[in-house]
Amino acid sequence: MGKQWLHSKRAVASTKKTQAVTKLVREIMVAIKTGGADPDMNARLCAACEKARKNNVSRDVIDRALKKGAGDDKTTMDHIVFEGYAPHKVPLIVEVMTDNSNRTTPEIRVLFRAGQLGTAGSNKFLFDHVGLVEAYRPAGEIDLEEAAIEAEANEVEPLSAEQNDDIPEDALGARFLTERTGIHAVSQRLSAMGWSIVTSEMGYLPKNFPELTDEQLEAAGEFLQALDDHDDVHRVWAAVK
Repeated sequence: MGKQWLHSKRAVASTKKTQAVTKLVREIMVAIKTGGADPDMNARLCAACEKARKNNVSRDVIDRALKKGAGDDKTTMDHIVFEGYAPHKVPLIVEVMTDNSNRTTPEIRVLFRAGQLGTAGSNKFLFDHVGLVEAYRPAGEIDLEEAAIEAEANEVEPLSAEQNDDIPEDALGARFLTERTGIHAVSQRLSAMGWSIVTSEMGYLPKNFPELTDEQLEAAGEFLQALDDHDDVHRVWAAVK
């Protein structure tokens, strides 16, 4: 899922190249752990591999990630969820994937000094835990509501390139919401209808958004970007439009 805050379109500098590849590789491994190693049966894995290829990750690196995720590598990845607030009381949920929680947890706590770290369950009630399928197709006369009905999604909303960097500027993007158990089925139906899938996963969508001034939005955006830049941070879900 694309970044939902101030710097959503910030280019990845050359010094960030290794970090970007690391996150793409981790997404492949996580996709396998959660849905299996067959891309035809795992929409999230299919989307992750396609995203890696679009970002010029070599075939060898992708193949190694596939093998590691399938169990050839004995490294254990822990999934840790942090809840809290960015500056100006912006609720957020941070998902971390790490092979060393004793290292990562203190580092995340340090980053949260600019905000407020909560306890487990302290603000999940402010989010809906849903299935997310983000996709695009060439712009044209397309009825999104009809597409959602055909794909058997619960809801649909337009999605721009600013909200997800993987959507081309001249394409029609959409975010389809579904039951967490229906992600793969909805992805398959959309693919059969001509949609290109860029995100297929479970996620947290905020129920409400705090009103922020431009200055407050900038402060919150910088905090969220600092979290997202951490190597082990897998997803940041925040109540920022």
